[in-house]
Amino acid sequence: MTEAQQTQLQQTQHGLLELISIRAGYGTIDVLHGVSLDIQPGQVMALLGPNGAGKSTTLGVASGQIVPSAGNLMLMGKEVTGTPPAELAKAGVCLIPEGRGIFPNLTVMENLRMITFAGVSFADVTERAFAQFPRLAERRKQLAGTLSGGEQQMLAMSRALACDPAVLMLDELSMGLAPIIVEELYEQVGQLAQSGLSILIVEQFAQSVLGVADEAAIMAGGLIQRIGAPDDIAEELTEVYLGIT
Repeated sequence: MTEAQQTQLQQTQHGLLELISIRAGYGTIDVLHGVSLDIQPGQVMALLGPNGAGKSTTLGVASGQIVPSAGNLMLMGKEVTGTPPAELAKAGVCLIPEGRGIFPNLTVMENLRMITFAGVSFADVTERAFAQFPRLAERRKQLAGTLSGGEQQMLAMSRALACDPAVLMLDELSMGLAPIIVEELYEQVGQLAQSGLSILIVEQFAQSVLGVADEAAIMAGGLIQRIGAPDDIAEELTEVYLGIT
């Protein structure tokens, strides 16, 4: 988070990113039925639940890609409902979508250069990326599409972090990756959290993310069913995944 963003947030009594009674979906069909979620500065929030719960739709609203039919999206206490995704990105809301969102036909270096259009120097982008993920330095001339799944996720995270976001949102970070790679990536998430970055993580498989989360929310049927400390919701999480009410 930039110094200006920190100052703006200190002047409000609100969370960093808030969804208030959000109803949203696709066409005339609502997927979210009154979702409220509050991400505090420096907090890691895990959003958990089975397939079809509405987790990715929630991220779509939070990143501006989906305009809600009702409710409010707030950023640093300011109403931003309906703000285009590009404007929210400039304001510090960064989403790494499921599937990573890299350019497969460009090299690692070319992918990193793309982020300079946001006004960041290429030297700063590469320095930060290679310090955070040394493996990318070894693959700098390689086409991104030929990287392993874990390396592609590292590249996606590097591009996102180059803009010094206020809140980083990760959609299914572990999707399709070997457990040892997932563990490595979540170690990086933990380090980012320790640096004070606010992170909202959507995961279907909860075990890895609960180790770095400050708070977890269980989602099912387009509603937040429970919010609490990760250790406190383990039994309820199992029941939701099994479809027990």
